[in-house]
Amino acid sequence: MDLIIGGAYQGKRAYTEEQYKLSEEEVFTCTEKTEPDFSYKALDHLELFVLKCVREGRDAAAFFQKNETLWQDKVLIGEELFSGVVPMEKENRMWREACGALYVYLAKEASTVTRIFLGIPERLKG
Repeated sequence: MDLIIGGAYQGKRAYTEEQYKLSEEEVFTCTEKTEPDFSYKALDHLELFVLKCVREGRDAAAFFQKNETLWQDKVLIGEELFSGVVPMEKENRMWREACGALYVYLAKEASTVTRIFLGIPERLKG
């Protein structure tokens, strides 16, 4: 599995599609209302699935651990929420913490970790 992270609107999806030669149809976009669909080659917006988990009182990292065999050959893309000012709202702080916990777990498991900043990839692992 390869993990791609970066801030909002930094070019993560475009980088992933170009780097891995993927079409838009091969990338699943997570939402606050959907479970990840691991039949796709890549999953984008992991942070929105994490928000869904926070709202439902679920542990996103535990979900990924339980389903580990389903994403071993995937590209996972998530937005960084853990930089900048700590949010005042409790739900947003929990979301930020849960994203951090999931990304730490995924980074340990990943073959490569790449951070995208201003469209420029920075290899952190692999």
